[in-house]
Amino acid sequence: MTKKIIATNDAPQAIGPYSQAIEAGDFIFTSGVIPIDPATNTLVEGDVKLQATQAIGNLKALLEAAGSDCDHVVKTVVFIKDMNDFGTVNEVYSSFFKTDCPARSCVEVARLPKDVAIEIEAIAIKR
Repeated sequence: MTKKIIATNDAPQAIGPYSQAIEAGDFIFTSGVIPIDPATNTLVEGDVKLQATQAIGNLKALLEAAGSDCDHVVKTVVFIKDMNDFGTVNEVYSSFFKTDCPARSCVEVARLPKDVAIEIEAIAIKR
């Protein structure tokens, strides 16, 4: 099995020595995505709802660039700064993952890159 690097300008560029996503066989593995506006390369500031919408929107764009979409995600990991935001994040999350939701872990962490409120990564199958 070979691996293919996935890169797109429609999602935030890597801010370190990693790829935005990797295709391996029929699977797409994304790196963690944070709420950066890829058009301006600036952090979306504001409440967790705004940040979650941008982060998951970035994930969606990355999946599409890789030949997949939210309907083909099999697993996500959501990192949040405050577990009190769990309900709000779920509200935003459910607007992207509407049916046959993927398996998911959601964990509270002490700190995320650029001090954002949320980071999300996914494993998906190609369409």
